[in-house]
Amino acid sequence: MRELVIVPHTHWDREWYLPFQRFRLQLVALLDELLDRMERDPRQRFTLDGQMAAVDDYLEVRPEARERVAALVKSGRLAIGPWDILMDEFLCSGEQLVRNLERGIRRAGDLGAAMPVGYLPDMFGHAAQMPQILRGAGLAHACVYRGVPARVATDTFAWVAPDGTAIRTRFLADGGYGNAAGLLEDPELTDERTVALAERMGRWALPGEPESPLLGMYGSDHTAPAADAPERLAATTARTGVPTRLATLAEFFEALPTTVAGLPEIHGELRSHARSNILPGVLSVRPALKQAMARAERTVERYAEPLAALYGDGSERRFLDLAWRQLISVSCHDSVTGCGCDETAQQVAARMAEAEQLGRAVCDLVGGRLARSVPREAHLVFNPSPWPRSGVVFLDAPAPGEGLEVLADDLLAEPGLALARVHGTELYGQHVTGWSYAEDVLTFTVAAHTDVPFDVAEVRAALAGRAAGRPLRVRILAVPRRTVPVWAEVPALGHAAVRPEAKSPAGAPPRHDVRAEGRVLDNGLLRVAVDAAGELSLRTPEGVVVQGLGALVDGGDLGDSYNYAPPAADVRVERPHSVRVVPLASHPLASSLEVIRTYDWPAAGDFAANGRSAETRRVTVRTRVELRAAERFARLTLSFDNPCDDHRLRLRLPLPRRAHRSFAEGQFAVTERGLDAEGGFGEKPLPTFPASGFVAAGGLAVLLTEYSEYELTSGGAELSLTVLRAVGALSRNRHAYRDEPAGPQVPTPGAQSRGERRVELALLPYPEGPAKDAAEGGPADWAAGGVLRAAEEFRHGLFTLPGTAPTGTALPPPAAGPAVTGEGVVVSSVREREGCVEVRLIAEGGVAATARLSGDFTAARRVDLLGRPGEELPVAAGPLSAEGPEGPGGPRGTVSLPMRPWEIATVRLSR
Repeated sequence: MRELVIVPHTHWDREWYLPFQRFRLQLVALLDELLDRMERDPRQRFTLDGQMAAVDDYLEVRPEARERVAALVKSGRLAIGPWDILMDEFLCSGEQLVRNLERGIRRAGDLGAAMPVGYLPDMFGHAAQMPQILRGAGLAHACVYRGVPARVATDTFAWVAPDGTAIRTRFLADGGYGNAAGLLEDPELTDERTVALAERMGRWALPGEPESPLLGMYGSDHTAPAADAPERLAATTARTGVPTRLATLAEFFEALPTTVAGLPEIHGELRSHARSNILPGVLSVRPALKQAMARAERTVERYAEPLAALYGDGSERRFLDLAWRQLISVSCHDSVTGCGCDETAQQVAARMAEAEQLGRAVCDLVGGRLARSVPREAHLVFNPSPWPRSGVVFLDAPAPGEGLEVLADDLLAEPGLALARVHGTELYGQHVTGWSYAEDVLTFTVAAHTDVPFDVAEVRAALAGRAAGRPLRVRILAVPRRTVPVWAEVPALGHAAVRPEAKSPAGAPPRHDVRAEGRVLDNGLLRVAVDAAGELSLRTPEGVVVQGLGALVDGGDLGDSYNYAPPAADVRVERPHSVRVVPLASHPLASSLEVIRTYDWPAAGDFAANGRSAETRRVTVRTRVELRAAERFARLTLSFDNPCDDHRLRLRLPLPRRAHRSFAEGQFAVTERGLDAEGGFGEKPLPTFPASGFVAAGGLAVLLTEYSEYELTSGGAELSLTVLRAVGALSRNRHAYRDEPAGPQVPTPGAQSRGERRVELALLPYPEGPAKDAAEGGPADWAAGGVLRAAEEFRHGLFTLPGTAPTGTALPPPAAGPAVTGEGVVVSSVREREGCVEVRLIAEGGVAATARLSGDFTAARRVDLLGRPGEELPVAAGPLSAEGPEGPGGPRGTVSLPMRPWEIATVRLSR
């Protein structure tokens, strides 16, 4: 008979239907008792949920318990890590998954050792590249629950990443992480339940490994094991003959083989509804959290870290550590998902904002140093991409020839008030460039910058002789400023200085200037027209045409934060009440229109009638359509003030050709999905899927700036993007699309997402690739159509800072960072590590490629995802880099790195 291994544990939702600190109070009480018990009884074992967050949260309150925890970890009786927190894998970046694991393993190592298991017990599905991430960090086992497809018939399978990396994976079958939760609940039923558990799990056992033990996960959400578990299990074994053993999860996996040969294989992401609920509605609820997460990640990963690594002095390191700590904390599967109470969502949003602010502070710190050599009338432009970029930036610049504009014109009874408003040279947010006084009128001229010395004592002296009691007129005149588009050319991961031009900017791309005529924008690469209904048509020179883009469909949603549920008597609003198209800007570098549509949406759901209310709200939706020089995509910005409850708003995007599959970027991969979702458990299998960088299907790519939900609809003729899903409950006991509750029925008025909603995206049509190419494993349509590069440049715009050197200073020469080339090769991270620059690459084009890195380095080495050194890479010497402000640069080196399709590779470069 197979041994039944019982793993006492708790699944600790750090913040959920209660906010963090209220749950932490329970955590401290649980661990206080547990540590006492484990120290008294060496038979006790415990697994602390695979995440260091629970350990750190406890030790922050009980720092004196650190050595007690460490002793239990070193003895092997308490298993901690390897994650910092149990994240939602689809609502954070691939880079963040790596940093989460890196931080968790390091922190657990400080206390003894990390559990060497990729424990993923409650995530709402699993990302395709997770096997490669786990193996890249040295882990040989994964352990999963949700998302496993119906074809998995055993408790063990080989989970294969897109690059071919496979990891031995244990499926928490028949009950997930709580399959033995009630084992010791009733002493009179323990024997019966033990026998039943052994029989149930035995049916899932891998036939080819008869000695492999069975796994009983004895625990659940926020629970502790029975104090007398060792005695009761020993007695049960004696009475029933079922061999049992208490163990940590680490001890259980320690006895298992690590090989994958002969195991049934499951490839790619795990998002099936066949074996468990995957609660896909978390992708679209509380969209402000998804937007804030994406914005904070971009700021830290793609701007702050590269700037600090390439141009910083090391003082930024601690700020970046703090930013990552906050970013990882909000990636939790009950945090960024938005499926918690309103207090939890508020605290999560605050931590996201703090992470973004820390990243922006680093950008300001490092960029500010670089901007000291840039004159005040110019701007520093940083390129976050690993290739040279040229494109449009929008800069604040004086508007000559327009005269001065009046900022203020006041009568003051007390003249001292006028001078009290001056702080140094600052007045009304600008700086004093001059002043005059005549006939009881004091006039200040202000501008964004000043090189003119100013002494307020001189003004005070001029006013000293005024007769008492006469009012003083104070006028503030400003040099008018405008935001103007400017063409910038910037080296790979480098910076350059640009001056706004009064007229047509120099260096604008010939043949690809934007022409605006009525409702049409055209730059020679893309033609955008707006029809009478406010919908768009796109046409490319290659003949790709798509029409009817941008219709909005509003329908009811009587679901909750976990699952969408349309009313039985739904009312769908598709046609606007009115449509207007207004020209906004016409410029050779950037032209735009605004489509203003009004709708009458039902005010709320009618739960009694299973429908929507008869009362409506008038809603104005503004869609800004922008086309820039030399860009092959149209930029869209949707904005509206949501006054309604219990509804879902989607953007309809007809495709140039019918699609039977979609391709969505996220977490180091572009995942292919069909028109349907697999069902079989107690949840309606909706084919709504996650995307972060882009989703492409049927010749149209939607470039994204935030984590989004999409679906191929109308039999693959259209793509629907969820713009908003507004609900009023964390979970509902009665739900049309789910058999059982996903949590307590807690009201969440904040999840109705009232107020301003703003969504930025872009539309890129691309031609159909040759069928022969696809059949032979060549680039898919989306890859051949340049979608990866377009998504990178749309999502990661050129970053600008105003110069601070004296006016008239010569522009400094451009500076270049490391450049990366290779078909479909993208970069997820550039950071400083151990005095070197570490670059993470992904062959995301889906084909074998050779990545070439060039830059100011003389040695290179591959490292794993934890930074542990691997093979040295030969560096070919090149010419000196461009001359900088301190003379010629150092020698440029080049490294060539063959990469298999979808491989994640990390290279450390020494200067």
